Amino acid sequence: MILSATSSLQPYAQPTTNVAAREAQATVFFKRSAGNWQSRRRYYTLANGETQEVVSDITVDFLERDRSELVELAERHALEVPLICGAKVTWQSNYITPSRKPSTGSTVFGIRGEVMYRDRGFATPKPVTADYKFTADHTMVLRTEYNGSSFEEELKLIGENYRTRQTIICRAGEEVMIGQYLETRQ
Repeated sequence: MILSATSSLQPYAQPTTNVAAREAQATVFFKRSAGNWQSRRRYYTLANGETQEVVSDITVDFLERDRSELVELAERHALEVPLICGAKVTWQSNYITPSRKPSTGSTVFGIRGEVMYRDRGFATPKPVTADYKFTADHTMVLRTEYNGSSFEEELKLIGENYRTRQTIICRAGEEVMIGQYLETRQ
C-alpha cells in the first residue's frame, strides 16, 4: 500500500514475530481492556438463519503474573514456567431472542509466548489453548481448535470506550455460526 504524506489511512501492522514483543502487546491489550463493559451481541446460526440476541454485563480484570488465578491456570495446563499476564472475565448475560434464562460465569486467560491459555473453551469446560497474534496494536486475533470445531475471534479496541468482537465457529471445516459484539465501557 502506498500512502501519501497527507493520507490518514494507516497500513495494518505486520504480525509480531518477536515473542517478547507479542507478549508486551498482549499485556498492553489486557490492561486497556480492564474495566466494566456492556456487551450487545448477536449470534447467527448459518444453517437455519436463526438469530439470537444477548446483552451481557462484563467485568475484565487484568492479572499480573503472580496472581493466584494465573498460577492455577498454569498448573491446569502443566506449564513449568509462569504465565506473563492475563485477564479474568466475569459476565452476567440476558438472552433477548430466543428467550432463555440469564447466565453467569467467568473465565481466565493467560499469555505465554505465542499461546493464550484458557481455563475453559467456548463450548467446553475443559482447559484449551489458542494461537494469538495482532493485526494492529489494538486488534487481537485468536484461533482455537478442539472437539472437531475451530473458533476464530477478533477483538478490536476502538478508542478507550468501545470494543468490537467477531467470532466465527466452524465444524468439520464448515462455518456454522457467527457472533458479532459491540461492547461499551460503563
